[in-house]
Amino acid sequence: MASPSVKVIEKSNERIVVQFNNIPRQYVNALRRLAISEVPTLAIDDVVILENSSVMHDEALAHRLGLIPLRTDTKRFVMPHECDCGSALGCSKCRVLLVLDAEATDKTKVVTTAELVSDDETVKPVSKDIPVVVLAPSQKLKFEAYARLGTGKSHAKWQPAPVAVVKDGKDENEIILVIETNGALTAEEILRESAERLHSKIKGFKHVVDSLKIPKSA
Repeated sequence: MASPSVKVIEKSNERIVVQFNNIPRQYVNALRRLAISEVPTLAIDDVVILENSSVMHDEALAHRLGLIPLRTDTKRFVMPHECDCGSALGCSKCRVLLVLDAEATDKTKVVTTAELVSDDETVKPVSKDIPVVVLAPSQKLKFEAYARLGTGKSHAKWQPAPVAVVKDGKDENEIILVIETNGALTAEEILRESAERLHSKIKGFKHVVDSLKIPKSA
């Protein structure tokens, strides 16, 4: 039987295509599933509205903010439940504060993510051009938003990979994995994080198996 091999056939920050040869499909599919559901990213999940005279309700605004992809450094932050701060409000290791203070004066104004100010220079929206709300003359919007790490299995706003597909290659034992990112992580970072989590799960399963006690025969 031919040896297993892995080859990157296309790579950019937004997309990666990997060719697997002589590797069971279930392992490749596990990477796909982990990319969608268990690779953590930052997303806004708590919003304090200080002033909102726009036509958008506070709840709808908070929902929209949660869906804005934020550039994430998974090595710098920890999941809230794993942080040693023990605070419901969080700390600099498990949450990031983003604020916005906008006002339309004499004409309609489109408020975009360019006006979101983060207290961590590494955590910013992946684009400055994402619309947040439209303010009519004299309307104002001011809020504090808190971003925390989470995973896609908890909510779609934490999914870093809107596209993760496994498909057959040209040859019988060839499988292709395609991952596209929303920008929170690069496509390569998503793949690496998925591989690390798969490795950890396999090690954990082996530990459980090794610890099993085989009953003595009667």
